[in-house]
Parts: sequence; structure tokens; C-alpha cells
Amino acid sequence: MDAVQGTFDELGRSLADVTFCVVDLETTGGSAAKGARITEIGAVKVRGGEVVGELQTLVDPEGPIPAFITVLTGITDAMVCRAPRIDEALPSFLEFAHGSVLVAHNAPFDVGFLKHEAKRLGVPWPGFEVLDTVTLARRVMLREEVRNHKLGTLAAHFGSPTTPNHRALEDARATVHVLHGLFERLGSLGIGTLEELAGFTTRITAAERAKRHLADHLPAVPGVYLFRDRDERVLYVGTSRNLRTRAKSYFTGSETRARMREMVRLAERIEGIECATPLEAQVRELRLIARHTPPYNRRSRFPDRLTWVKLTREPWPRLSIVRRVLDDDADYVGPFRHKRSAEAALAAAHDAFRVRQCTGRLPVRPRGAACVLAEMGHCLSPCDGSVDADTYAAEVARLRETMVGEPLTLIDHAGDRMRALAAAQRYEDAAVWRDRLATFLRGAARSQRLRQLTAEPEVVAARRGEHGWEMHVVRHGRLAASGVMPPRGVDQLGWIDRLVAGAETVEPGFGPAPAATVEETEVLLRWLESDGVRMVRGTWQCSAAGAQRHLATWAPDPSASPAGLLSAR
Repeated sequence: MDAVQGTFDELGRSLADVTFCVVDLETTGGSAAKGARITEIGAVKVRGGEVVGELQTLVDPEGPIPAFITVLTGITDAMVCRAPRIDEALPSFLEFAHGSVLVAHNAPFDVGFLKHEAKRLGVPWPGFEVLDTVTLARRVMLREEVRNHKLGTLAAHFGSPTTPNHRALEDARATVHVLHGLFERLGSLGIGTLEELAGFTTRITAAERAKRHLADHLPAVPGVYLFRDRDERVLYVGTSRNLRTRAKSYFTGSETRARMREMVRLAERIEGIECATPLEAQVRELRLIARHTPPYNRRSRFPDRLTWVKLTREPWPRLSIVRRVLDDDADYVGPFRHKRSAEAALAAAHDAFRVRQCTGRLPVRPRGAACVLAEMGHCLSPCDGSVDADTYAAEVARLRETMVGEPLTLIDHAGDRMRALAAAQRYEDAAVWRDRLATFLRGAARSQRLRQLTAEPEVVAARRGEHGWEMHVVRHGRLAASGVMPPRGVDQLGWIDRLVAGAETVEPGFGPAPAATVEETEVLLRWLESDGVRMVRGTWQCSAAGAQRHLATWAPDPSASPAGLLSAR
């Protein structure tokens, strides 16, 4: 089965609930790439064992049909001369098959022709999931049962009332009976979903398939799952709205990632943790990944490996790159995932603001010598007394406003740089300044957004979910409690009081650093900003001012051209 990976909520579709479109083609030859064309399309749509629709049309191949093809199919030039061309017939078929799983006997042939014509005509291919009854029969049928896996042989074996005759609709009808016969065999093997069928028709090892029972005990509820090896070490952590269905998908063909296949071979147990809401599951997943650092998780394993740009609090403040936010009343921008990103943001700020770049603390009355940067005009040079404290403090205030408020000074400075470089046709240098500005703005927007939530001691918010109002208590940017409000008739205000009273006690973090990980707080921010969220207690708002509002113009995408940014400005 050539399947497109769906979302986790789509996994576990019962075969009885899936609509299948069984298709057969007649053509002028065996290869679309070598010029063969379609002469007939036949399709039968079935669901739950019942036929729900049929489609049949001849197709004008816009050329002569070879004599041996006419002998085989009975389709003549005279029959197709007034038939619709493929540019008319293909859209009709795609509309008929919309939302179904395509089925064909030797599917690479039929689907290959359809995809070839769609590409030739510029018609988007919908990305159907595809089931090949030849492949399925080879997995199900025993050698002593049938001499081969041709459509005529299988149709006779399953007692199809329709005999294949190399006409599209008749062959499609016969394929339907073969498909249903094969499904009966699959039922005795315990295969009842499309995803289990995908695993059966792909080359999954017997050892991998045998481990499906590891997920049998998991409930069909939102939560977090942990794959553990024989030594109880956590191999992988994931989350889903349906624990059992998602865990079982790792033992089917819907899982194609090589590293996940390797993880499954090592797994000996799956642990499930039920969660009240999908948001709680997301947060628990992040916390468990940070705690166990599972080898098969690629993201969120090292939440502390972040960098910040810091404006120090001292007599002569300066910028520096740090790993942690401290309780020092300093101002921070970030965090940045990589140190090189922090260095790019630092370079942008240093070029726009003439604060000192030397390391170490300076006394209130420095008695040093001017450095090269001071001689070049890139530093106000407090080290040799060239600037008074008020003038330097004013420069620092402009820098601080850029970091925690509106970054217009930096934007204007970097924009002037880019325009001058672009005018001199130094586009690569202009791109460097574009990237530096964009990196700084992303970091500033990130820290400003974090500060908006971490500053709030308590926010209680709700959004209607699948089973009722999902309620969350957030304290200083950390999820403190979750629950689903009971239906009307229950003391709902009392229930909220109990939820809040039982919530985790959270001490605030420092500055923009949350009491949780940055990633957890950003998950909460996205949820709070999503449609349908209602504030129940506390206040929280996302400010329209600051770096965030400039991202669409100056940092829309890392691949945006400097010329495009300048014209947008």
C-alpha cells in the first residue's frame, strides 16, 4: 500500500468505514512514458461492502489504437472518435474518486497512467492512498490455492459474478469482488483497519509485527506514551489524542522512518500516561523528553542548550552572550537555538549602538586607554573617560528600548545599511545585514512574548474541546493544572475553585525566563492565542507593540531577498 502519512487523529480507520474507489484502465500500450494513452476508464466506489457509485467512459487517445490492442479489448478507433479526451475525462474521475482510497489490480500500472496524464495536463494529483490487490493477494493467498495472481484467476477463485474481459468497468467490478474476498481473509488475521492493512502489505518484519500487542493495554484517550527497552530505559516519547491507535501505528506500514523502525525493534514495553487534555499531553511530552533525553527523540531533548544576549546592569553596561538568565535585573533578548544566531544578533546591536564591547566590569571612573573600536567611532569609549555617564546612559537607554520595546532605531540603522550596500550592488553584504536584523528581531520578539506570560502569577483559561470545556491553570508561564469541566448541573464554579486550589505551586523565573522551559511556555502561548480561548480568571494579553509586529516585514522568511525587504519597507 502506497500510503500518505496522515495526522495522528486519522490513524486507525476501520476498513468498514473507508470508501474505496476500485479503478481499471484500458490503454493503447504498456507505458505512458513511451507514449501510450488511456482509451477507457472504469471505476466502482464501495463502502462497507456496498457499491455506492460507478463511473465508465471511453477516452479519445488522439491517435490510432494498435490492432493487437483492439483484438485484446474490443475497443476500436470508431468507438473512441467522439469520446471525451483525457483533459475532460480525468477531472471527472478525480471528482468521482475524491476522498477515497484508490484500489487497482497491479496498481502501479493504472495509477501510474493517471498520474502521468495529470502531470502532463498540469492537473494537481490529490495524493490518494493506494491499495494494490496483487500485492495483497500475494500476502494472503497460499500457493496451493491459486496458480497465479492474475485478476481472472482470483475472480474465479472468489466466485465473482463478473468475469474480467479487458474492459475497464467489468474488470473494476471483478476487482471489487476480489478485494472483498481478500478482506474476509484479513479479518481472520485480526486486521481491521487501513493502517493495519498498510503494515500487512509492506515489508515489515515478523518480529516488528509481533510487537503490536505491546499497545493493547493503552486506552483510547489523549496522553503521552513512552517506548522502553528491556532495561526500562526510555527510547522515545510521543503524544497523541488516542494513545492506543497512535502506538499501534508504529507496527504498521504508516511508519516509514528508519530510526523509528529501529526503535521499535529495541522496544519491550510501552507506557501510557493519560492526560485530561491534548495541551496537557503536549506539555508532559516536553517535560518527559527533557527528563529522559530519549535517543530517538530529535527535538526538545536539551532545553538548556540555549543562548541569550544580555545587557548587563553595571556602571558602564555592555552586551554579552550567556547561557542562563540570572536574577540580576539585566535585560535579555532570546533565547537563540544556536550560539551563532546570538552572535549575529549581537553584531546587529553593536553596529547600531556605540556601547562598549570590551569584557569585564569597569569602575565608575575608568582610567584605561581607548581601544581600536573607539578610534573607529564604534564605541563611546568610557574606558578612557571620553564620554560622561549621562551620555553613555542615554545610549544604553536607546539600546534597552530596542531590546524590550520598539526596535525602530535598529531597524532604521540596518535598513540604511542594506540600501547603501544594495545601491553599490553588494547584495551578498546586504543579505548579511538582512539576516542579522531578522535574527535580532526574532530573538527580541521571543523574549518579549515570554515576558508577557511569565509576569502573570496566574491565568485560568478555557476552550471548548471534544468532550467539554478544557480548563488550564498557568502560573508564571508554567502549566499548573488541567481538567475538563463537568457538564451543566454540576457546581462549575466550585469545580474551578478546586482545580485552582489543587494546582501546582509555581515560583516565578527571572526576567523573560519562564518557570518552565521556554518551549513549554511557547506551547502555552500558542494555545492562549488560538481561536475560541476564553479567559476565566486573571489577565493576559499579547501586546501589539514591540518586535513582534515587525517580523512580517523584516523577518518573513530566511530566504527572502534583501531587495524584497527594502521594497516592503
